[in-house]
Amino acid sequence: MASALPASKLGLGLLVALVVGSIIGSGIFGLPQNMAAGAGAGAIVIGWCITGLGMLMLALSFQRLAVRKPDLDNGVYAYARALSGEYVGFNAAWGYWVSAWIGNVGYLVAAFAALGYFYPAFGEGNTPAAVIGASIVVWAVHLMVLRGIQGAAVLNAVVTAAKLIPLLLFIGLVAMAFQLKTFQLNYWDTPELGSVLDQVRSTMLVTVWVFIGIEGASVYSARAAQRADVGRATVLGFLLCLALLMGVSLLSLGIFTQAELAALKNPSMAPVLEKVVGTWGALAIYGGLIVSVGGGFLAWTLLAAESLFTPAGGGVMPAALARQNAQGVPANALWLSNGMVQLFLLLTLYSKASYLALISLSTAMILIPYLFSAIYGLKLAWQDRHAHPGVATDVAVGSEAQVARPQAAIAIAALASLYCVWLLYAAGLKYLLLSALLYAPGAAVFLMAKRQRGGRAFSGPELGLLCALLVLAAISAYLLWTGQLGL
Repeated sequence: MASALPASKLGLGLLVALVVGSIIGSGIFGLPQNMAAGAGAGAIVIGWCITGLGMLMLALSFQRLAVRKPDLDNGVYAYARALSGEYVGFNAAWGYWVSAWIGNVGYLVAAFAALGYFYPAFGEGNTPAAVIGASIVVWAVHLMVLRGIQGAAVLNAVVTAAKLIPLLLFIGLVAMAFQLKTFQLNYWDTPELGSVLDQVRSTMLVTVWVFIGIEGASVYSARAAQRADVGRATVLGFLLCLALLMGVSLLSLGIFTQAELAALKNPSMAPVLEKVVGTWGALAIYGGLIVSVGGGFLAWTLLAAESLFTPAGGGVMPAALARQNAQGVPANALWLSNGMVQLFLLLTLYSKASYLALISLSTAMILIPYLFSAIYGLKLAWQDRHAHPGVATDVAVGSEAQVARPQAAIAIAALASLYCVWLLYAAGLKYLLLSALLYAPGAAVFLMAKRQRGGRAFSGPELGLLCALLVLAAISAYLLWTGQLGL
């Protein structure tokens, strides 16, 4: 399923930067308020424990799959295809791609909302001035990426390093000002937010959103200099981001109470640091957000194009999306991805879709691809257990070998799968219905790709899946039309 690739390859450092760059974008800067809006300190701590363990299992699953199946390119698509066939693989790629460009719209809304602190015309990031400015950014980045993936990846690494500076500054200064009494105030006594379970659920989409990108190295596996680096980059990037995200979220609860944090305007890191050090702290966070969003937008522009390119080479996307320009860039896939970003930017003028609504929808779209990957890891681990009962399994990758006990692999993949199912429950019916509305049109693209190659479009089980998606999409469309469902 691999396609022809340019000579330039990505080393471990660039792959780690791609993971960190895709995870650390706008989400971390609004994390204190986003978490506190629906949960008290106790529930937030529980939420982080669940998220930390669940995402670690998912990261380890991606690491093991990269080693166990080094022949599969673009993980989230290839794993789903290997699990259940072409249409399921297509849906994983389609959902990931939709999540990527909707997330990029969210990034741009957040960036221009931050600029609204300095220039009121940008408002909350969805005013005409903000849309014009965001459109200029989209096409400037587009032209830069067209000049080469390697150069864009190097720039992403530089920007990633730069955006870590304000985050480390925030954690250091806020840690010194941290008040344990403030953190403990109303630790569990937040009945107005619902039960502890409801509060923990409310944190889930937020924590998953800030971790989207954990699979970044896996998506770019075909361009890695060494396949073993894909797994290493995934785990290293995850651990670094987990430390940053938990630090920002939990330390802020020692500066403001839950109720005070919930009332803050985003990016809520700014008023938190402003309370600690004064106005320059807020300015530093706003500047850091703009740099961070620029880097996140660049990383996700690369990932969005790649998530179309590899499946097109595998025959489940239209062949035109597999074409590369002279610099080895999947140009057609890039044009389509940024065209959708532009369209949705214009729609934000009409719908006034907020940043939080956009990231929630983006997160819901990516849950299914994550679940497919976790289940495929579980399937392989179970096969290994029966092939080598009670003994370690050696999986060779080039000159290296990873030794993995099947029992451990089963436990990791099972926990990752359970975590993904929990996330679907936590997302709630609203975003699952909206996701179905965005998944359903993909069937026409899949049908187009299959007709180009003269193959049968849908098998019996795939027709059943298509019918279920169409029914859910119809329900979602009706609820949107009647005003019972919306962003």
